[in-house]
Amino acid sequence: MSERLVILGAGESGVGAAILGKAKGFDVFVSDMGTLKDRYRDELNGADISFEEGRHSKELILNASLVVKSPGIPDNVFLVRELKNKSIPVISEIEFAGQYTSAKLICVTGSNGKTTTATMIYEMLKLGGLNVGLGGNIGESFARQVATKNYSHYVLELSSFQLDGMFEFKADVAVLMNITPDHLDRYNDNMQEYINSKFRIIQNQTADDVFIFFADDELIAQELKMREATQMLAPFSFNPVLTQNGAWVDNDKMKVKYNKNKFEMTIYDLALQGKHNLSNSMAAAIVGKVADIRNEFIRECLTGFAGVEHRLEKYISVHGIEFINDSKATNINSAWYALESMDKPTVWIVGGVDKGNDYSELTDLVKDKVRAIICLGKDNTKIVNAFSGVVPDIVETNSMEHAVKSAYFLAEKGDVVLLSPACASFDLFSNYEERGKMFKEEVRNL
Repeated sequence: MSERLVILGAGESGVGAAILGKAKGFDVFVSDMGTLKDRYRDELNGADISFEEGRHSKELILNASLVVKSPGIPDNVFLVRELKNKSIPVISEIEFAGQYTSAKLICVTGSNGKTTTATMIYEMLKLGGLNVGLGGNIGESFARQVATKNYSHYVLELSSFQLDGMFEFKADVAVLMNITPDHLDRYNDNMQEYINSKFRIIQNQTADDVFIFFADDELIAQELKMREATQMLAPFSFNPVLTQNGAWVDNDKMKVKYNKNKFEMTIYDLALQGKHNLSNSMAAAIVGKVADIRNEFIRECLTGFAGVEHRLEKYISVHGIEFINDSKATNINSAWYALESMDKPTVWIVGGVDKGNDYSELTDLVKDKVRAIICLGKDNTKIVNAFSGVVPDIVETNSMEHAVKSAYFLAEKGDVVLLSPACASFDLFSNYEERGKMFKEEVRNL
C-alpha cells in the first residue's frame, strides 16, 4: 500500500507538492481551510488528486505518513501540534522536493532583497548558458518544477517560514542578504529565534559548499562568531577590507574574487542604484563567479537588470510627478531602503498590518525626504502618532483610490509619490501583489 501524503494548503506550493507526490507514487490528499482558486481546483481534479476546502478534517489528516505544510500555517496551530504529538513528520514543500532532485541548489534568504537578488542570479546564470529554474517563494513552486522540468540548477528564494520546515535539505550555495526584525510574531517576539531560522539556510553544508553573506550586518557577524564554519565563506561588504573570497567596494568599484577568478566594474554602471541594490549586485556577482559564469555575462546582467515588479518599480510620471511602486516593502527596513534611495521630495504612502514596527527608526529620513504622508490602512493611529510634527501633512485613507488621489493632490511637479507601506497588506488587500497592482491601476486612472 502506498504511503499517505497529506498536504495542508492548496496554493502554488501545496498544489506543486501534490503533483510531485502523485508522480512519486504517494496516496495524496490536499486540505485547505480556505477556498481554492479555480485553476488549482481544476488542476487537482484533472490530476485525480483528492482534496477538501473550507475545512481540515482530522480523520483524513491524522492518518498521514508524511505532511507537507504551507509556509503560511504557523507551527503552533492545534492541528500541527497534534501531528507532531503523533510523531508524523511535518515538512515544507522545499524539503519534500529537495529529496527528488540532484540539481545544484542556490538558495537566497534575508529580511530584505531576496527576491531581487534571486531573480538577478537566475537571469545571470541563464545568460551564462546554464539550464536553470527559479522557485521557492517566487514564481512556480520548486516541487512543480522538480515534477515537470529537468533543470541542472535551481535558484530558490526562501522565507524563514519555508526554512523552518527544512531538515535534511542542503544548499550548494547559500546566500544570506541581511537580518532585521521581521515576522517576530511568529517567533515569540524573540529575535534569536528569528536569527536561528535564517541560519537554517546553511544547515548540512560541507566543505564543498559556499556561504555568501553580508559582512557589514552586525547580527550576522555576531552569529558567525558563535558558529564553526565548515563551508567556504564568501562575504560581501561596502568596505575594501576583504582579501579572501567575496565582494567589496573600493574607490567606487565593485570588486569580486572567488578562488583565482576575479571581476570588477564601476558601481555607477549598475542598473539598480542605491546601497541596498549594491548589496544585491555583489551577492549575485559572487554567485556568478562560483558558477563560473564569464565576466561579460555577469556585467551584462548587472548593467541591464530591470528589477522585479512591486520592488522600487518606477512606474509612470503624471504631470511631472513620478510614481514608484514598492508594495513589496512589508517591513520597516525595506521602507528605510526605499526612502534612503529617494533623491526628490517625496509623498509617502504607508500603512497596513503592522508587524510590531518601530517607526522611530525612520524619523530622520522622513524629516529629510518626505513632504507628506498618506496613511493607507484600517488603523493608522501608530503612524499618525509617530510622524505628527515631523511632516506638515498626514492624511488618513482606507482605499487605494483615496490614497493615490490624496498623494497626487499633495505632490508638486518634480516630486515622487512612493508606495512603500512598511506593513503587510492583509487589512485591505489579499497580498502585496494585489496592493501593487491596484496602486498602478489607480495611478493610470488619474
